[in-house]
Amino acid sequence: MDAPAGTAHRARGAARSKGTLGWSKGLSGTLTITYTGGSWARTMRELGNTSTPARFVSRAYYARMSDRFATVSGSGRHWIRYDYDASVNFTPAQSVELLLAAPDAREVGTERVRGVRTTHYSGTATAAGLGGSHPGLTAAEVAGLRKWFTQAGVTKEKVDIWVDAEGLLVKRSERGETGNGTSLTTAYYRDFGTPVRVPERPPADDTVDFADLADTKTP
Repeated sequence: MDAPAGTAHRARGAARSKGTLGWSKGLSGTLTITYTGGSWARTMRELGNTSTPARFVSRAYYARMSDRFATVSGSGRHWIRYDYDASVNFTPAQSVELLLAAPDAREVGTERVRGVRTTHYSGTATAAGLGGSHPGLTAAEVAGLRKWFTQAGVTKEKVDIWVDAEGLLVKRSERGETGNGTSLTTAYYRDFGTPVRVPERPPADDTVDFADLADTKTP
């Protein structure tokens, strides 16, 4: 997966992520996250690096920070553990579910994306519009979307997806409205079916939980 515009809340910054993820048995894999703008990038530069490897393991992910971070944070540790929850969206399935929940979902037309012929679909889903049932979605999927809207703090999500001739997602673009501003995400997918190695968890004695860093200036 290549997410060149993985931007969450413009005031906070922008990041580019690239790597390999699998989601058949829970999200797992590795990404390299590069902070490219805003307060995120400034903070990372102050801490000595603007790019960090991340490991996704079961219900958490880990980001490798710099030696300076280990010193400044007072933890002496290089890895930060983040809980993985419903507010994080890396899988293709959720984008399709959001589109199915959009009352204005429509086919835009055919387009080429990175040399691949695709069909472009677009629509906007809202938290308020998830009150009843939706054709194509199970009750559990609708409940999962409600949970995502709540945890992510999103009120409205515009979704665009580009699907190839085999029905596989090639590109997705989402624009979410939240109380803190606008969240923008663009991701490209390829090489479906590639085996994904589940990475090892970092050493416990070199890992600190993000919840324990609440008073520390971190991204």
